[in-house]
Amino acid sequence: MQEIDWDKISFNYTKTNAVIVSHYKDGSWSPARKETSFNFGYNPFAEVFHYATSCFEGLKAFRGADGEVRLFRPDENAKRMKRSADFLDMPSPSEEMFIEMCVECVKENIDFLPPYGHGASMYIRPVLIGMNPQIALVPSNECDFAVMCSPVGSYSGNKGLKSVNAAISRNYDRAAPNGSGSYKVSANYPASFRPYRIAHSEGYKELLFLNPSTKRNIDEFGSSNFFAIKGNSFITPLSDSVLPSITNKSLQVVAGDMGLDVEKRVIPVEELDSVQEVAACGTAVVITPISYIDDKPTVEGKEVTKTYRFFPDGLVGPVSQKLYERILGYQFGEIADDHGWCLKI
Repeated sequence: MQEIDWDKISFNYTKTNAVIVSHYKDGSWSPARKETSFNFGYNPFAEVFHYATSCFEGLKAFRGADGEVRLFRPDENAKRMKRSADFLDMPSPSEEMFIEMCVECVKENIDFLPPYGHGASMYIRPVLIGMNPQIALVPSNECDFAVMCSPVGSYSGNKGLKSVNAAISRNYDRAAPNGSGSYKVSANYPASFRPYRIAHSEGYKELLFLNPSTKRNIDEFGSSNFFAIKGNSFITPLSDSVLPSITNKSLQVVAGDMGLDVEKRVIPVEELDSVQEVAACGTAVVITPISYIDDKPTVEGKEVTKTYRFFPDGLVGPVSQKLYERILGYQFGEIADDHGWCLKI
């Protein structure tokens, strides 16, 4: 095994020991097997290459303060993968199979699970891949379900919480109305590559997408869900084109535990003027606080910049900080898991 500096680990791929794979054909799944080769072979006519018949999940394993290894809410990831697979009309693993293969993946790669105290974790990526060779536009009837992992640090590259800036995407949509936006299908993600490259070239770290039908209401960031703190309320968008984030779902429960009112509703862009904190949230980022958001709509042929400010660059709102610490407390076994969210392995 390669030497890893756990204090400097980033959110990048690190080769591990093995991938756990099961193959679906003729109506049944094969027994899960360990693959130490990371080079899978597929027919060039495999459907995934032509029609993007693929969906995936992201979850994490943590080495806790008590030495125990925990998976955070894997049952929710299993349910969400089934939902995505059903949308693609593909077979999906059962919840039991999904969790068992995730656990096996962690065990086979346990040397790559970061030690407690470095703020790092093991990112687990289950992927469902349509692999039968064909040209016709019909669903996949043969596929692989593969579970792989990689040790990761902070998604933003920061240790702890630091706020970053963001811009609103006016010229690009993340998803189509009544489309696949609320499903974790692989084809959703490339749509944000170009607008992110443009945003990064203009000095922005994050990109906030609006609802695709009217471009008047907030949907989500390209990397993860949106939430804001407004007075004593935790507010997050209600939209048919937003991915149901497991982290956001957990934060809503934690916010309620902290005495906040939880509102899942339509959020007009202009409401950013009256909120105190804004953040992106998801498995990879956990929480990324936002310092300010620039909106640059075109009015009468001219680009007009409106800036919504929350905290100076790098600083974090008190509620976001508490929410972050509470979620990590569950994940690293620092506080009692009173919601039963963690699976010890």
